[in-house]
Amino acid sequence: MTERPKRASEYKSEHVELVRATCLYIATKLGDMMDDLVIVGGLVPSLLIDQKVLQDDVAPHVGTMDLDVGLQIALLNEGRYRQLTERLRDAGFKMDTNEAGNPTRQRWAITSGGTVTVDFLIQPSREGDKGGKLRDIEPDFAAIIAPGLRCAFRDHQQITLKGKTLFGEKATREIWVCGAGAYVVLKALAFDSRGENKDAYDLYYVVRNYGAGVDDVAAKLHPLLDDLEAKRALAVLRRDFSELDAVGPMRVSVFVTGRRDDELQADVVAFVARLLAKVGAP
Repeated sequence: MTERPKRASEYKSEHVELVRATCLYIATKLGDMMDDLVIVGGLVPSLLIDQKVLQDDVAPHVGTMDLDVGLQIALLNEGRYRQLTERLRDAGFKMDTNEAGNPTRQRWAITSGGTVTVDFLIQPSREGDKGGKLRDIEPDFAAIIAPGLRCAFRDHQQITLKGKTLFGEKATREIWVCGAGAYVVLKALAFDSRGENKDAYDLYYVVRNYGAGVDDVAAKLHPLLDDLEAKRALAVLRRDFSELDAVGPMRVSVFVTGRRDDELQADVVAFVARLLAKVGAP
């Protein structure tokens, strides 16, 4: 297991491209199953926001070190997860290992020009399911329980991914990517549970840069507010991102600059405040 970088400057563009190539490779191997999968996590901002046409004052998204894939609950009900694991093995993936050297059933890895790990997530569906815990699917396969993931199957958009796979093959595939509204939900809930600086940064980056402005994010988020997890995400935003010195803006600043930056923190507060106002959450 590779340790995650703590600062924006520690992310390398080569590894981001490796993750994109892995995503494309998976799409070629799981083609007829892709409608039951959605890409979530750190790769999403660079897929939702065209990194080639950013405004002059917007830096490219730093990317990610791994790939997060949400599983539709129907895969379990229909027993199709067996096909998924069989194809992963045939494609060269194997279970990753943790710091102690033990296999991680929810995280698989592949190596070609570098190692990329893929984490599988699933929405809570049973009484007692807790975020961050594992849902056992078969003896050597599990998924991380991710509150709010069902929002990603309600708000998702199809993206054309084109380029070379992990093994240098040219390919073009359509993949489902978590929409901007659902992404805000997932990242707010992730921040609530683990407080990672990167989660705060990812959330801010999408709110600030998606579409033509905050209105576009709000338009994606508003239809999700009948979901209790989406409402909880808004409460996290109000609590943690509404003041200059609040934990959310501070951690965005530390991730991006390594220190306090009042101008950046004020920007975070302003964009989140506009989003909350647009969806009618004072």
